[in-house]
Amino acid sequence: MRGASAVVGVSEFHYPRGKAPSGERQMILRAILEACADAGISPREVDGFCSYAGGDNSGPVLASDLGVDELRWSSMVWGGGGGGVAAAINAAAAAVVSGQADCVVAYRGMSQADTGRLGYAKYYFDNHYLPHGAATPAHVCALRTQRLLEHDGVPRSAMRNLVLAAYAHAQQNPEAAAYGKPLDEAGYDAGRAIVEPFRLWDCSRENDGAAAVLVVSAERARRLGVPAAYILAGAQGAPGGYSSRNDSESAETYISAGFAAGPRGVGVADRLWRSAGVKPSEVDVVQVYENFSGPAVASLIDHGLCPPGPAAGEFMTVANLTAPGGRLPVNTAGGNIADSFINGMGMAVEAVRQLRGTSTNQVDGAATSLFIGGPMAPLVSSVLFGTAETL
Repeated sequence: MRGASAVVGVSEFHYPRGKAPSGERQMILRAILEACADAGISPREVDGFCSYAGGDNSGPVLASDLGVDELRWSSMVWGGGGGGVAAAINAAAAAVVSGQADCVVAYRGMSQADTGRLGYAKYYFDNHYLPHGAATPAHVCALRTQRLLEHDGVPRSAMRNLVLAAYAHAQQNPEAAAYGKPLDEAGYDAGRAIVEPFRLWDCSRENDGAAAVLVVSAERARRLGVPAAYILAGAQGAPGGYSSRNDSESAETYISAGFAAGPRGVGVADRLWRSAGVKPSEVDVVQVYENFSGPAVASLIDHGLCPPGPAAGEFMTVANLTAPGGRLPVNTAGGNIADSFINGMGMAVEAVRQLRGTSTNQVDGAATSLFIGGPMAPLVSSVLFGTAETL
């Protein structure tokens, strides 16, 4: 799998929640057409479709709309939320590398007019949570984050500085929802309480919009001659019983974002690094899905990018997290918190932009770009991109 496929086309756009000029299907089709144009590929050549988090916009429906020559692959990642976003890209890569398809698009679209607001996930909240008032992702992630702060000693400043870095990046990104709306420590601290320990600014946005990434073989990517982001590795899953059943509150992995090792001693992050042949210290830039700031910090810890416990506060400073000169620039378009929220797929597009050198907060010489999917979901996933020089 290492370096055998590549992203050659991307598209991402968004609108304020409820303000999209068209529905999800139309926006997804637009994103796919734009990704194809970006790669110089006819949409009729798309023969595979991958998505996640449910929805009615399936591969066969989109294939008919696009008039593709042949549909060869159509898959949906189970698990809900944004945990499967990187897994959808990994599935596209697996289809290409195994010869099941030649040109596969991973995509997501969201429109409040079509599906209403997010916030309640019936696949997750059962009679264990609901009678106790835990009825939204914010509640469950807050419980785990509070344990991270109290039991492991991760300081709240780690969460705050992740948010402030995202807002700093958004000020350089004219497309970001928070563009022209800077945030400082005082403003962060003044944010109203949502659910302890989250305040307003710790929570991701909701947007209408769509995003798509187009995956082909590495050989085809070289023939196309477009700036490509090669897929060095991808992994998905969760420790056994992590959040697929709701009796895990006393488990050792409770404060993990889901990428840490389980009983067998190997986790999603471990498998990612082993497959890529890359160390965490060799990653140049990271896009980490922040449904809420706490789970994002836990994701960085799980991947070995940030030390656990009190030392996380020493590493998670605004200077360290901000491009271009930070030790580990994070969420360089603004992330879900300050740019836009399309279930995380827009962050995958930014991961590719960094390797193309087209980010509004470009990391000089970026050769490895990590995208971490939705944390603290029943299933989580990551994908590591690299330039041709990393192969």
